[in-house]
Amino acid sequence: MTNAYDSVAKYVETAEKQKKLYKRTLLIVSISQIFGGAGLAAGITVGALLAQQMMGTDAWAGVPAALFTLGSAGAAFIVGKLSQQHGRRIGLTAGFMAGGIGALGVVSAAIINSLFLLFISLVIYGAGTATNLQARYAGTDLANKNQRATAISIAMVSATLGAFAGPNLVGVMGDFATQIGIPALSGPFILSGSAFILAGLVIFLFLRPDPFLIVKAMNVNIENNEEIITTSEQEKNKRGITVGATVMIISQMVMIAIMTMTPVHMGHHGHGLSEIGFVIGVHIGSMYLPSLITGVLVDKIGRTSMAIASGVTLLLSGMIAALAPSDSLFYLVIALALLGLGWNFGLISGTALIIDSTEVSSRAKTQGTIDVFIALAGASGGAMSGIVVASSSYTTLSLLGGFLSLLLIPVVVWSRRGNKYFDN
Repeated sequence: MTNAYDSVAKYVETAEKQKKLYKRTLLIVSISQIFGGAGLAAGITVGALLAQQMMGTDAWAGVPAALFTLGSAGAAFIVGKLSQQHGRRIGLTAGFMAGGIGALGVVSAAIINSLFLLFISLVIYGAGTATNLQARYAGTDLANKNQRATAISIAMVSATLGAFAGPNLVGVMGDFATQIGIPALSGPFILSGSAFILAGLVIFLFLRPDPFLIVKAMNVNIENNEEIITTSEQEKNKRGITVGATVMIISQMVMIAIMTMTPVHMGHHGHGLSEIGFVIGVHIGSMYLPSLITGVLVDKIGRTSMAIASGVTLLLSGMIAALAPSDSLFYLVIALALLGLGWNFGLISGTALIIDSTEVSSRAKTQGTIDVFIALAGASGGAMSGIVVASSSYTTLSLLGGFLSLLLIPVVVWSRRGNKYFDN
């Protein structure tokens, strides 16, 4: 216990050591994100197709996305609470390991054709999704305000490697599954389970000392002195949390809804599994690859300006997806790339607003709570997407998603009105 305390104290007292640990933390988080991105992407690519195959209907093809995002809601709260009490290392490790176990449970469900086990496993699999998102916060713990969005982006961009590789290994893993005598669509979940478990091991073994525990120790004196926060500062914080949460919630709902039904839509119009994997791979790559540029833009031109850019980009994505010829792979790639980019703008600007607006004493817990609502929004989008398409069309779903994203603009306008503290 003394050694752990001395290790933390050594970093608290030395700014140079904090800088080195900040860089090392980003490296460790980035490596875990490579594996986490692969785990997330592979499952998303075939989740709807597996449900469609096992249930024999398109109407409930959105159930997998709804279940694993619902599971990610509960996991986000638990990971946030564990991180607040015991540090990022314990919280993130637990989440990634649970996600890996859930993915392997999906494989078992496909083998024995059990819908009950499939649904339970998808909920547990959602822990990997939640943890992959919460890992972005770990990179910001030792960053100053002008570095936060950039730190988020560095952590997220690493997930691009895994996120792009995952869907493009769908065909390979499908062939592997067939060769060992199990359903082809369960193959990608073998990759997901292994990737999430590896991400958890990276965090557990190498995220030492824990950056969040160091930040907590650095703020002990401030907490003990009960520093007075002015009314204007409290108002700024409340608005920052509200706007940040709203931006991420709407971005997540729109992205999940359109993304979930795209593989089913493509399947109905003659596209093969490799083409579906390519489109989803480009989409998920667009969710993460632009992060380095997005982070700099959020830090330089402002959080709320990039939130507006998110709404406009998502609208454009929905319109292209709705109006493009159904058999056109090119336009689907463009639409899904813009969908990922709009989500990227929303997530990084919203996350930066949340970090700016929370105190260390409750930051990880607040982050986890907000991610609960983000996950629930995604679950709603996933569940409703299949129903909307079954009762109307993919075109209707895409247009609804695009126009919903426009709500970001009045929210941002409200945040700026009469509040000189918000950026331009």
